[in-house]
Amino acid sequence: MTKFGYTMMCEQSRPDRLVRDVQNAEAAGFDFSVISDHYQPWLASQGHSGYAWAILGAAAQATERIPLMTYVTCPTLRYHPAVVAQKAATVQILSGNRFRLGLGAGENLNEHVVGAGWPSVGARHEMLSEAVEVIAALFDADPGETVNFRGDYYDVESARLWDLPDQRVPIGIAVSGPDSCRLAGEKADLMIAVEPEAELGELFDRAGGGGKSRVGQVAIAYGNDKDAAIKRAHDQFRWFGLGWKVNADLPNPDSFEAATQFVTPDQVADALSCGPDVGAHVEAVKAFVDAGFDEVAVVQIGGDQQDEFMPWAEKELLPALRSL
Repeated sequence: MTKFGYTMMCEQSRPDRLVRDVQNAEAAGFDFSVISDHYQPWLASQGHSGYAWAILGAAAQATERIPLMTYVTCPTLRYHPAVVAQKAATVQILSGNRFRLGLGAGENLNEHVVGAGWPSVGARHEMLSEAVEVIAALFDADPGETVNFRGDYYDVESARLWDLPDQRVPIGIAVSGPDSCRLAGEKADLMIAVEPEAELGELFDRAGGGGKSRVGQVAIAYGNDKDAAIKRAHDQFRWFGLGWKVNADLPNPDSFEAATQFVTPDQVADALSCGPDVGAHVEAVKAFVDAGFDEVAVVQIGGDQQDEFMPWAEKELLPALRSL
């Protein structure tokens, strides 16, 4: 049975609000939750970008049942992979084994801030592969064992996770093409994607991912006033249609403003489901189900729209999705 999740979108809400939202998502009956991990918002109109790992710690204590997951963390420049492993193990303990670590090759938007430059896409995939090796080695080390690692991009010197959770943290890898699907199939416990493309799952399976979970994500703009929902989606989410080859390389919100200046509200409405029609939103999610995803996380666009969204999701959206 497909599971349906809720997205804590760090770029559109304050940290304290995100914790309250995930509490409400748990009460509404969502099956899991995911959180974005950004240093900056995509667009200035989104207005926020809290530290995801602090929010996860608070969410772990504020909730009881709902699983948590990064969607996604980049373990290459802004964070060293050994530190990512420590953070993930800590959240797994705090959440009572409800955490999964979603990893990806990252975006210039977030990673350039540490002044280390922005590598080519080939180098980014090599860095991610090596980072996953470091993280997995720390997760899998015997109690008291230290990890030493010498790679092309990372060195680890006598590292040890002093607090290991009872259950190993599952690792997911975000995919968008053959190289990332191969990496996920070989080294991850689950696949992550934001496009409902069945081919991604097929590539993942061929690389060793057969039988493993596939987690997708889709943005919607629910609201009783369809025109207002379209306007909100255009204001905050018009960047989404640029595609990851563009999104990965632009360095700041001003760049995304410039790149999307000619995107119209009608184009956004064609790409994203907007308004009160539950059927339209179900169809947007169903595209992932039909592509073979067994988990789909929903983004409700607009940080100030979550209180309106939650009761509707509980009464209409989730029952309609589960009827699929």
